[in-house]
Amino acid sequence: MMNRMNPHPLDDVDLPRLGQGFYWQDLQVGQKFRTFQRTVTETDLVQFISVTGMLEAIFIDADYDGAMSGRPVPAALTYSLIEGMLLQSMIQGTGLAMLELVQKILAPVRVGDRIGAVVEVTGIRPTSRHGRAIVDSHIEVYNQRGEHVMHYEAKRMLDRKSTRLNS
Repeated sequence: MMNRMNPHPLDDVDLPRLGQGFYWQDLQVGQKFRTFQRTVTETDLVQFISVTGMLEAIFIDADYDGAMSGRPVPAALTYSLIEGMLLQSMIQGTGLAMLELVQKILAPVRVGDRIGAVVEVTGIRPTSRHGRAIVDSHIEVYNQRGEHVMHYEAKRMLDRKSTRLNS
């Protein structure tokens, strides 16, 4: 049990929190970021199609005689991997809701491809309640050859900075 004389070390607001995302006040329109890159693995594909039920022949049969060569992955997997990178970095602890998403798939991603993204903040609108803001961003996804494979517009609600900066 904690008391005021011995506060819990993990509640120390004077220590910066590793992995803390951006509050909307930390961002500005036109600001750009790049994610790490990540290789899409066979395990990623198998687990994703299993959990989502996307058991389409093109994804489950390595010898499927389709129009694409290699092992294509669902575009939803590509999007999810990029969002995972953003959640773990840019909006960890500050993102409150994904409000809208408009996506365009430009080229296939295959098992073994390495993907990453460039994120640009395109709008910030403070809300009238609770000091939150709607933050718009444009996300460009590329593979290891620099080919543009996807882009999407995201509208998210982000939290405000509080008086307890690292809580």
